[in-house]
Amino acid sequence: MKIYIGADHNGFKLKEKLKKSLTSRGHEVKDLGNKKYQATDDYPDYARKVAKYIAEDKNAFGIVICGSGQGMCMVANRYKGVRAALGWSLSVAKKSREDDDSNIICLPAWYISQAQATRIVHAWITTPFSKLSRHKRRVKKI
Repeated sequence: MKIYIGADHNGFKLKEKLKKSLTSRGHEVKDLGNKKYQATDDYPDYARKVAKYIAEDKNAFGIVICGSGQGMCMVANRYKGVRAALGWSLSVAKKSREDDDSNIICLPAWYISQAQATRIVHAWITTPFSKLSRHKRRVKKI
């Protein structure tokens, strides 16, 4: 699976660890930045990059990481075709795929460990959209 990933300074270390975990599982990971730790960077820049790719590449997933996950989520959801969800737990991440067909997960680096993030991302990637008529109808309204 192709996965676009981006993070600001608060999510940089977690992004680097997740990249290794994802590539070791055979995923194609495209790092859209930041490529090096930079304390003065801004989360909208990386959320925008990932969201643009996901809006064009319907078969890919995106991961964005900042301190709370909220800012990245706000920016990503401004793009047509993007359904970004804040993924702070396994159950929330799974439901965002099952019910809402999320294609970007926004991780809160301040509140989850690397081990939790790895489990959350794996669960999110492997959970299919339910395709129940009510869920399809709701997603279409977005």
